[in-house]
Amino acid sequence: MKTPNVRRERFQRLAVNRTNEILKKLDILGHCANRHTYEYTADEASKMFLAIEQKLNEVKLKFKAEEEKTFRL
Repeated sequence: MKTPNVRRERFQRLAVNRTNEILKKLDILGHCANRHTYEYTADEASKMFLAIEQKLNEVKLKFKAEEEKTFRL
């Protein structure tokens, strides 16, 4: 069994790397907003952001659920 310190370090390393990857991908997605290069409708953009927001909310719930599993007084 891994010690809590090893698990924490692994979380920190992975969380930082994965968060930075997501932020980079969002920057790249932002390039699609250039109307001189791409053509899109407001509805298409809304659908895109709705999908992103839904997935973000799913992930947030996973973290929140972990916090609420243990009963404490």
